[in-house]
Parts: sequence; structure tokens; C-alpha cells
Amino acid sequence: MRHTRFSLLAAFALFMTGCAYKPSFINEYKIDVQQGNVLTQDMVAQLKPGQTREQVRFILGSPLLTDVFHRERWDYVYYFRDGSTRKVQRRQFSVFFGADHRLSRVSGDVEVAATEELTTPQARTRVIDLGAISEQDAAAGMPAPVEEESEQPGFFRRMLNWVGL
Repeated sequence: MRHTRFSLLAAFALFMTGCAYKPSFINEYKIDVQQGNVLTQDMVAQLKPGQTREQVRFILGSPLLTDVFHRERWDYVYYFRDGSTRKVQRRQFSVFFGADHRLSRVSGDVEVAATEELTTPQARTRVIDLGAISEQDAAAGMPAPVEEESEQPGFFRRMLNWVGL
């Protein structure tokens, strides 16, 4: 009887420690965690001194933090943790309003655009390589060459031909 109790206790302890062990080749899936306000450089570049609170909210979105004791300050906080590498990225951006409830200054991790970037127009186009059309053919107005079907029919076409369809 005593030997049976000891055997059951040892088996139970071995079973419980086996549940806690995870081999190194087994990796569980870990999700990416993204929280807060995503601010881009283009959004920050649109901010100008003297803008109203509504204009700033339209450009940046609603702030994550609004302090009851400091109503002239809005904080935009961003947090991202990569699931596979476990690296954490944090950003903090603050917007300050003056006594007239107009934008007076900004501070934080996102850079403010230079005056040259605001005054020079930027082309927002993208070049797509079509590959099959050469420049000479496009200038002459010729259409792109059409690929011909392969001479050997596929599996389903052979089955339909075999059935008689």
C-alpha cells in the first residue's frame, strides 16, 4: 500500500513537470501588438502654428491622452511590439496650444518638416513596369503582345476532351 502511494505520487509529479517542459524546436505564434496613434511624417508636416484644435484633430486624429490639468496639451502615444522578434518601438508626440486655443508648438519623436519641404511640390506618382511593352512599341501605339496558349492542353482540358465535352 505504501509503495503504491509513493508510485502514484512520483507518477503525478513526473506528469506535472512534463507539462511545464517545452522543447526548443516548438515555437508558439506570437502576435504583433500595435496600440495608440499612428503618426506619419506627412501628417506632422501638415501642422502649422495657429491652427485650431479641430484642424489638428482632423490632421492627427483624436489624441490618446488629454490631461484634465493641462488642457493645452495633447499627447499622441504609439507602441508596437513585434511578435517574432519581441522588439518594442515607442513613440511620443505632444501638441501644445496657446491661450487663444491655437497650435503654438509641437514636440516628440516625429520630426517637423522643413520650410523647403512645405513650399516645394512633391510628385506622388509611382512607376509601374509592365515589362512586355517596349518604349518604341508604346510610342508607335502598338498593343502589348498577347501570350499564346501552350500547345499541350492541361489535365482538366484532357479529361473534358476524353469525356467528349
